[in-house]
Amino acid sequence: MTGEIGADLHLVPTDPRWAEVVMAEFDQFLKDHASCEKKASGMALNIASHYPDRPQLVNAMAELAVEELTHYREVVRLLTKRGLAPGADRKDPYIRRMNDLIRQGPERYLLDRLLVAAVVERRGHERFGLIAEALPEGAEKRFFNAITESEARHWRLFIDLAATHCDAQAIARRLTELVDAEAQIIQCLPLRPALH
Repeated sequence: MTGEIGADLHLVPTDPRWAEVVMAEFDQFLKDHASCEKKASGMALNIASHYPDRPQLVNAMAELAVEELTHYREVVRLLTKRGLAPGADRKDPYIRRMNDLIRQGPERYLLDRLLVAAVVERRGHERFGLIAEALPEGAEKRFFNAITESEARHWRLFIDLAATHCDAQAIARRLTELVDAEAQIIQCLPLRPALH
């Protein structure tokens, strides 16, 4: 199922200037990255707690939460090496707008939670890859290459979970709608040294 649905997950490419903004203020980007990893772990736990009657979903989200928290720890270590602290969490306008797309009602809510997460992780996959390309050879480049691979696994996980728990036709239709909506969101937001 992932292959069929995943083929529909082609997002509008990020403006190439985004990577330039990030590299010019890389410390700020790392602070945002730490915050994103922490929030992603919380999001996975939130989904798990919302669906205690779905063991496959709970197990997948528990594993994801641990992985995201591990990434948070690794980014905090990068910040510490630079003499920086993670900083306070800030509202993420991209995530807020993506979450606004989640519809109410038991069936639609689960579908949208999983597919919005897939789209967000797919965007992260693309953007971490751009950072990895921009970095010079060394430990940070290797780290961002590894994070890029993780994000690829994550968005596919959410697609697989949707395929297991939701109607296939509804998935394809809603995913197309969310990809189109995400394109409008990403093109309206200002470029800043943040993941989204």
